[in-house]
Parts: sequence; structure tokens; C-alpha cells
Amino acid sequence: MIPGGRARRALLWLAVHATAVAVGLMFLAPLAFMLLTAVMTDRQALSGDLWPRGWHFANFTEVFSGDMVRWTVNSTLYAGLSTLFMLVSSVPVAYALARFRFRGRNLALVAVISAMMLPPQVTMVPLYIVWARFELTGTLWPLIIPQLFGDAFSIFLLRQFLVTIPREYADAARVDGCGELRTMLRVVLPMARPALAAVALFQFFYCWNDYFRPLVYADPDHWTLAIGVATFRAAHHVEWNLTMAATLLTILPVLVVFFLAQRVFIQGVTLTGVKG
Repeated sequence: MIPGGRARRALLWLAVHATAVAVGLMFLAPLAFMLLTAVMTDRQALSGDLWPRGWHFANFTEVFSGDMVRWTVNSTLYAGLSTLFMLVSSVPVAYALARFRFRGRNLALVAVISAMMLPPQVTMVPLYIVWARFELTGTLWPLIIPQLFGDAFSIFLLRQFLVTIPREYADAARVDGCGELRTMLRVVLPMARPALAAVALFQFFYCWNDYFRPLVYADPDHWTLAIGVATFRAAHHVEWNLTMAATLLTILPVLVVFFLAQRVFIQGVTLTGVKG
């Protein structure tokens, strides 16, 4: 018999959460392996050692210089501006689809859902020709500017959340003299913060990890981290410590943003499916 209630409660908690603990360790193991390899010497990284003999944090300083800084700035601008433009353009559309009754509303919703099913590779060639005529190829603007016209997935997700907000709040605001724009900005959107955070994080993560589209449009001066790390890996194909350090620096901002907004992100994703 285990003495003490504290040990008994610990074992009971472990028994209840055993599956979650096992899954969590499966996800944490690659990150731990990356961190341990990143602080090894290049010679030890090629050996079978799992624990570093010395902690060489200078590897991060060696990696985060020159091109890596430029790639980070490009990724930040691409992900940040795309997320901002997506929110500005998608929120009014989602609000109209959720709160207004007009002829063709269901047809517009079907069009949004259909746009979600269209693979981006289908429109890549004609869009490239259009942006080439505007002389914007070689930059990231062909990837940022389209967000001013809305994002189908974000519109759909926001619409699903907005329909769950009772109309009585908006009706009370109109009685108090608020116009439709002020009602949306001051009444509805503050209650939709979980959904806004969810679509913003989805968009930010997608742009931060995007490899295909920057590879098509951007020249080397406008490469993002996704392309840059692949290039870095090709140039340092036997220096696994530097490769792991570069990879860890690439995913670090994503991990920080997610953990800071984890609660509101999960709440937004959960509540968007409550009502259709």
C-alpha cells in the first residue's frame, strides 16, 4: 500500500492521463532531440550520442546572422501583413453573411465554401501572369495583396462563430442609436475575440510555414525562413548541429505565439462549430 495521500493522488492522476502524457512525450521528443543536437559540436552531432558533452550555445549565434536575419524579417512581414489584411477584409464579409438577410446569401456562402475546395496550384499560372504584368514578381507582394480581398476559410470560420452570438445584443445597440458599422466594431467583434484569434493564428502559421508560393514568386532577396532553412540545410548538409539550431530558431516564434494565445485559440476553434 502506498503511504500518504499525495503519492496516491499522483498515481491516480497518472493513470487517468496516461494516454495524454504518452502523446505529449511523443510530440516533445523531437523538440528535445533538436535542442540537444543544436548545442553539440559538429563532430558529436555526427556520432550516436544523445546528450551533449558540452553546451555550445554559440551555434545559435553563428546561425542567426546575415541571411537568417533577412529571412526572419521577410517572414515576419509576410505573415504579419497577410494576417492584418485578412482580418480587415474577411471580418466584414463574415459579418454580412452571419447577420444580414438578403437575397443570394446562401449562394454567396456556397461560393465561399467552393473557393475553399479550389487547390491553389490550379490558379498559380494565371495569377503569376497577372502579377508579372504588374511587375511585382520577385517580391512577396503577390502573396500579401490578395489577402485584401478576403480568405475563404477565415470568412467561413468567422461566419460560423458570429451566428452563435444572439441578435439581441445588436438590436439593443441599434436602439441606443448605433449604426451597423459601430455595432459590428463595438458590440459584436469584442464578443468574437476567440474566433478572431483563431483565424489570425491559422493565417499567421500558414504564411510563416509557406514554402511553395514564396519559392514561385520571391527572388533570393525576399526569401522567407521556409526557403532559407532549406537552402541552409543544403549548404551545411553534414553540420547537423547548425541545421538543428536554424530549425529551432525557425519554429520558436510559432511556439511562443501559440502558447501565448493557446486558450483563446482553442476556445475559438471549439465554438465555431456550435451552430451552422
